[in-house]
Amino acid sequence: MKEKYNVGVIGATGMVGQRFLLLLENHPWFNVTVLAASSRSAGKPYEEAIGPKWSMAVPIPERYRKMIVADAVADAKKIAETVDFVFCAVDMKKDEIKALEETYAKLECPVISNNSAHRFTPDVPMIVPEINPEHAKVIEAQRKRLGTKRGFIAVKSNCSLQSYVPALHPLREFGLSKVLVCTYQAISGAGKTFATWPEMVDNVIPYIGGEEEKSEQEPLKLFGKVEGDRIVSATSPSFTAQCIRVPASDGHMGAVFASFDKKLPEMKEIIDIWNNYKGRAQELELPSAPKQFLKYFEEDNRPQTGLDRMRENGMGVSIGHLRPDTQYDIKFVCLSHNTIRGAAGGGVLMAELLCKEGYMD
Repeated sequence: MKEKYNVGVIGATGMVGQRFLLLLENHPWFNVTVLAASSRSAGKPYEEAIGPKWSMAVPIPERYRKMIVADAVADAKKIAETVDFVFCAVDMKKDEIKALEETYAKLECPVISNNSAHRFTPDVPMIVPEINPEHAKVIEAQRKRLGTKRGFIAVKSNCSLQSYVPALHPLREFGLSKVLVCTYQAISGAGKTFATWPEMVDNVIPYIGGEEEKSEQEPLKLFGKVEGDRIVSATSPSFTAQCIRVPASDGHMGAVFASFDKKLPEMKEIIDIWNNYKGRAQELELPSAPKQFLKYFEEDNRPQTGLDRMRENGMGVSIGHLRPDTQYDIKFVCLSHNTIRGAAGGGVLMAELLCKEGYMD
């Protein structure tokens, strides 16, 4: 791999784009050289283009303030020629996102996507580095389809999955057969703050459009296998989900109920499995990888959104309150930071993995 990669952020004015910029500000491998957004923002300095939409808790980093924003669509060829790859987090219609990402890929510019448009394209890997790094192998088939030598698209999964799927993954060896999950999702998952969504103060909304379908289907792709020129989703476990918007700024929590075909170990053994789990990201010691990916809290009232969402710089998954259930075999709660581990941070970690494994060369 190269010592340093020049990268672009497509959709730099959105909430996930903003988070990408913070995470990449001092990244040891990635140097942001291009910011791109819609035609409305194009041609303006970043601080002018974003104006009051900046939603992070810290000010805009100085290095980005005067950078002129490019047009993500009209300037695609120019952008592709000047960067090694792009992070993409745009707010467009699904068909438009598909076309935009394929345009960059066909211009021989790899795309690390936070968008959902290509999550079920059979030869597009949806990678959580600690769970399914081997899915990157399908990139070769995707390049053949696109007619590219270097360009490809890789996506990250829905943000809420990052709270509960990592906790379930190391338990699959016991014959995980059935999962029920209720997610309690922060308002930043909708790209909002309390200032822009005041009706969420002291309120709960029991509906998030399209979220339940993603929560039930995407884990099966993560658990699937590369077969020939595609990823074939797993057929089990069966998932059912209910997704609720709650008045938290950041942090998605999941209440999980799970059943197994095989005899489970003791609760303490499950906790040891979680606390000692390491994936490919930890083996490679990637810059954004949490040292302890999964952490179990012994306290009955943990994890808590306000206390634990920033564990491991927002890249860790926190678990607690494991106990037997009367209908399922076990139940527990889990938490992750939705715009860091669940969105931009997960994208940066995936890019680090693909660089280290040679897919960006």
